[in-house]
Amino acid sequence: MEKKLNVKLLKYTPIPANIVATAARLCYSKSEINDLLEKMTDDKCEELLKKLIDLGHESPLEHAYFTFGIEGISRACSHQLVRHRIASYSQQSQRYVDSKEFNYIIPPSIKKDEDLTKEYEEMMIKIGEIYEKLKEIAPKEDARFILPNACETKIIVTMNARSLKNFFHHRICKRAQWEIQAMAREMLKECKLVAPTLFANMGAPCTSEGICPEGEMNCGLWLNMPNAMIKYKGKIMNKEEYKNVKGN
Repeated sequence: MEKKLNVKLLKYTPIPANIVATAARLCYSKSEINDLLEKMTDDKCEELLKKLIDLGHESPLEHAYFTFGIEGISRACSHQLVRHRIASYSQQSQRYVDSKEFNYIIPPSIKKDEDLTKEYEEMMIKIGEIYEKLKEIAPKEDARFILPNACETKIIVTMNARSLKNFFHHRICKRAQWEIQAMAREMLKECKLVAPTLFANMGAPCTSEGICPEGEMNCGLWLNMPNAMIKYKGKIMNKEEYKNVKGN
């Protein structure tokens, strides 16, 4: 059965923006920690967080943690997710959890074709039938070898705000694979609901930093943004410079 993406923020550091701002202020203050936290107004917090990001002093972001429950992603997506190393993961096991009548993900490019979608779904059913036959002669940990990347998985992920900033930087970019891009957008949406100041300027580099790092492989979105730049052949260029070089 096809499964839909579901992202939920399960737990997070209380008053995360204030904790981050207070940690940053502590580095340059003789005051007591409680005094710093009590005097951290919303305006001061916003000002300090902006300064942290601008200066690249991001280590205080590591004091705020966010835990997500994620369902409806494929194994192909989770393999990309766990490449982000500064995080904690707990994933549903195919070794111990029976995959009889497993759920699966259908890519949008395949769903556009009705006949191809039908073949795809029939193949998922066929794989499930073979999986059941294999279990009769082999343990689940061996039968699972036939299961596809399309298999739906569930995972609980914990990242600190600094890791999330890096994650959103890479995975919200339109050049990212569609599934992890959709998941990252939902995660950022959840974060902004509870910590809007902290996550206000996080996302793809073209929107968060005004620079596209993708060079020749850029999606072109940055060209529609005022004052946006691009990193191309080792140089930072504005739109006119980029067009002139491309024209040559």
